[in-house]
Amino acid sequence: MGSVTISGYGSWSTPVTSELVVAAAVRLGGVHPDGDDVVWSEGRPSDGGRTQLVRRGPDGEPVDLLPEGGDARTGVHEYGGGAWWVHDGHHGNGPGPVWFVEWTDQRLYRLDPDGAPVALTPEPDVPRGDRWADGDVAPDGTWLVAIREHHPSAGAPATEVVNEIVRLDAREPSEPQVLVTGPDFVAAPRISPDGDSLAWLSWDHPSMPWDDTLLTVRDLESGEETVVAGGRGESVTEPRWQRDGSLTFLSDRTGWWNLYRWLPGSDIETLVRIDAEIGTPSWALGGSRYALLDDGRVVFARSRDGFDALAVRGTDGELTALDLPFSVIASVHACGPDAVVLVAGSPRAEPGVHRVTLTADGPRTETLRAPRDLGLDPELISEPEPISFPSDDGHGEPRTAHGLYYPPTAAHDPVEGELPPLLVIIHGGPTASAAPVLSVNVQYWTTRGFGVVDVNYGGSTGYGREYREQLKGAWGLVDVADCLAAASFLAGQGRVDPDRLAIRGGSAGGFTVLAALARADTPFAAGADHFGVADLEALAADTHKFESRYLDGLVGPYPAEREVYRARSPINHVELFSKPLIVLQGDEDAIVPPNQSEMIVDALRAREVPVAYLLFEGEQHGFRKAENIRRALDSELSFYAQVFGFDLPSEEGIEPVTVENLS
Repeated sequence: MGSVTISGYGSWSTPVTSELVVAAAVRLGGVHPDGDDVVWSEGRPSDGGRTQLVRRGPDGEPVDLLPEGGDARTGVHEYGGGAWWVHDGHHGNGPGPVWFVEWTDQRLYRLDPDGAPVALTPEPDVPRGDRWADGDVAPDGTWLVAIREHHPSAGAPATEVVNEIVRLDAREPSEPQVLVTGPDFVAAPRISPDGDSLAWLSWDHPSMPWDDTLLTVRDLESGEETVVAGGRGESVTEPRWQRDGSLTFLSDRTGWWNLYRWLPGSDIETLVRIDAEIGTPSWALGGSRYALLDDGRVVFARSRDGFDALAVRGTDGELTALDLPFSVIASVHACGPDAVVLVAGSPRAEPGVHRVTLTADGPRTETLRAPRDLGLDPELISEPEPISFPSDDGHGEPRTAHGLYYPPTAAHDPVEGELPPLLVIIHGGPTASAAPVLSVNVQYWTTRGFGVVDVNYGGSTGYGREYREQLKGAWGLVDVADCLAAASFLAGQGRVDPDRLAIRGGSAGGFTVLAALARADTPFAAGADHFGVADLEALAADTHKFESRYLDGLVGPYPAEREVYRARSPINHVELFSKPLIVLQGDEDAIVPPNQSEMIVDALRAREVPVAYLLFEGEQHGFRKAENIRRALDSELSFYAQVFGFDLPSEEGIEPVTVENLS
């Protein structure tokens, strides 16, 4: 690694700059086989954050599919997902059409090879009034089904938004035919191989899709319906018809999202039963964590102790873990008789698109879309260490929580006797999970001398339904307790500086940041709130339909539990804030509106607590544009440098952020 220099933690020079974070960066979405081709999506920060579709044919040359300025992204549920699909290769070996939702107008388009996009859905009465997602094409390719989310007016309240499954002509514009209406939410409409039946998921307020869902099948000719699985206390996800007419799906009926199969007239059969999660929470539509090969083998991803792995269920029922380096896996689809395509990454590589072929000698991996070559010395990369540590339920009852710890690592020796500052990261959701995959956003901190712990607090996915439900009625208690416990655990081991503990999070994680700082006994010396919730009452009254009743489960029914909402809202405890805070917010965020951030900033200004505030124009819930991603990262670093008293590397030319009231 060459010579080393001695400098204070936090001030280390590093090749992992904000410029590297966004340089040639992409956010890989889903991947689908299409005959002999493979199609995937790429979110590109350098192109204004738009999502491009890419096709790779047998010649191996990737080709962008959307015209200049096209953006395949849907606003259904605000979190999107399932914004594009193909005909799953049933049309033949050549490239077929792609159906996609254009972000700017939210209409559904068909794009034929060498053609221009053709709108299939009517122009809505109000801009972006009808949103489409999660479609499926009939076996003969003439019609399709999709979710339509209807907004009757601009800024319509959640109670007026209607979610339905509709049928459309797959080839040319047509008037939508409503097939399923009534439930508050619908998802995953899937057409049977003979085109005669439709399967779908549904749920109603106040449930979320990881709480209680129903899997229903309808005979399209007779209209007869069968509830296959689900109900109170059971989350069903990822229904998928198989060529033999059976329907496979994931269910957490045993406490873990495992795999089952149903054949009309038969009992439900368990295909994979393990104490690990195959499923993930359906924040976004169109996910896929398993695939059935033609001979009946099942290839599936499973999460255990925070890490994903790929495994196979043989035709004899035997389960075999595959020897692969992947620790995060998504979008698993069959691709030929012995292979799957997927998006996957590892602690030493960002996600890429890969084809995994099962052979007698073990799995063979072909990379179709390689992750970036960051040009980093391998010794610079900090790998995640899974940790478990004692915590409590917010009321003193003992529990065990989990996380991933990344130690600082760089070509520097620290000042003698100095311990590194710690950055406690809280993921969003709050039912999401920390991802043990190479993230330049984490390495940005570790290569500068920060320790980083990504906390899988109670409520996180990957540890079974019981762990996920530890946050029921306890948001703002269990998550905060686990973040405090993680910091105390690492400080108690002598691995980090107990006087330089910082906490950062976005969305739900931003709420936890604020809740952790709204305490007289907070151990944190600073915090970074990315579009977080400051006032639970305001959020209950002003958010989108998908999450409009989410707080019923996390906090309690509103307004019956209004006093709990008030007690848990950081905005009502500003007198306890004393530590510096930086707040970052997008001005078009419909999930956590800007007024949430402005409430807390104004309150801290009034109390002369050190605060910095950045509002990013044209950004929604999470930053997509390269220039804003860079500014947010560098501003947060500048904030910590001023609070913790270290120097910024001069060679990066970072523009200091203004921290008001910091003496």
